[in-house]
Amino acid sequence: MHAMDRVIAQCLTTSVPLIGQISQYIIAAGGKRLRPALLLLLARALSCDDQRRFDLAAVVELIHTATLLHDDVVDESTLRRGRPTANENFGNPASVLVGDFLHTRSFQMMVAAGNMRILQVLSDATNIIAEGEVQQLINTHDASLTEAGYLHVIRSKTAKLFEASAQIAAILAGATPEQEAASVIYGQALGTAFQIIDDVLDYDGDAAEMGKNLGDDLREGKCTLPLIVAMQRGSAEQSALIREAIEQGSTDKLTDILAIVRATGALDVTRQTAHDEAMRAIGALDALPAHESTTAMRQLASQLLLRRT
Repeated sequence: MHAMDRVIAQCLTTSVPLIGQISQYIIAAGGKRLRPALLLLLARALSCDDQRRFDLAAVVELIHTATLLHDDVVDESTLRRGRPTANENFGNPASVLVGDFLHTRSFQMMVAAGNMRILQVLSDATNIIAEGEVQQLINTHDASLTEAGYLHVIRSKTAKLFEASAQIAAILAGATPEQEAASVIYGQALGTAFQIIDDVLDYDGDAAEMGKNLGDDLREGKCTLPLIVAMQRGSAEQSALIREAIEQGSTDKLTDILAIVRATGALDVTRQTAHDEAMRAIGALDALPAHESTTAMRQLASQLLLRRT
């Protein structure tokens, strides 16, 4: 990860001071860096010592950082990782344009890797992520969203980059088709579980620990799995209350909605869905070599279910 950080520092060198300032601001905020960590863990598990793994891990993190910059503008977010978002500090235009810079810089680095399959995986992934973001925008304030529709969006906008990170590692390592397929399954399932737990925490987390405001998804009119399940299991009156809040993007009744989500067992159902995805990820590891990194990947999927931030 330190080697990847050095690559990121080098690739952010630019003659335009504002680009470096905003890029460093959001990257310095930290974060879990699960996507590049997954790429590096899997590369090690498959005995890959290709130096390009650090560059590609940096590419993945740059793509993710670009999406964060754009997401915060779209969602009008003011807080991320416990401090003001880049758009809050520097304004929307600068955040969008620096996000564009990070995207285009990541593509320069993809080309430099000199592997057409890796370039295809990453370019396809970024396109699918963009489609997922647009679909989520379309779904905003739509209280009729089904679980299948919800899962389609998160597998596109969140899980796809996890999936691509894992597949890149397998390609770089020269893995067998079976190993590459297992890597793809692991990445997709892990990313899906990660996002589901993230959506749980919006109704069952601690704002100080998470570094963002509780109920942000509701304020943005997002119909996530905890709300979908609560409307299915709640009374007509409870469902109507949640539906109205989603359609209006209102957190005025957040306390009442939190109580409904908990009383209907929606959080337990949602956590079970995340558990099933984590188990799917763990099951995929059977096709990969026994290795300390594979063990770490198994632990990662298990501990994901316990996260509070």
